[in-house]
Amino acid sequence: MEDIVPDVVDSVPKGRLQVMYGGNLFVEQGNALTPTQVKDEPKVTWESDEGQERDTLLTLLMVDPDAPSRADPEFREILHWAMVNIPGDDPCRGYALAEYIGAGPPLNTGLHRYVFLLYRQREKIEQTATIPKTIRKGRLNFSARDFASKHRLGSPIAANYFQAQYDDYVPIRNKLFTG
Repeated sequence: MEDIVPDVVDSVPKGRLQVMYGGNLFVEQGNALTPTQVKDEPKVTWESDEGQERDTLLTLLMVDPDAPSRADPEFREILHWAMVNIPGDDPCRGYALAEYIGAGPPLNTGLHRYVFLLYRQREKIEQTATIPKTIRKGRLNFSARDFASKHRLGSPIAANYFQAQYDDYVPIRNKLFTG
């Protein structure tokens, strides 16, 4: 997890998110997966804190800090997924600020990190219009730090990440964008 400090977070979160893609593919602290393998929304789970209040809300983010490449992260970060106001431990019951889009690193840009971050909310986050999976606007130059600061989330309580590089699915994925 040290790979994401300081590019995405200031310190390694204590908890670990369990992220599973179809076909029982697990995200394992920086393992390599392909864009083809991660094209569909994963199942994300985590251990609830003992004593966590039932009305606790959580935020789940997925970002790519390496756009267009790790050597030249001009668009750091790209927002791939944002679920807010998650009650308990089921992201599906939260609100999608940004629908899930899978990895899409450009050709010849090497491995990109795709980082999942879980935050505890202090209050409900205002639900603005969802960024659909076909829209890029609102995803470039996102900052998990700024988002967390704006919504008083503090540091992430859990994280995990994988790495991916270009494969033949990327141009197929990119054709789905309309704006």
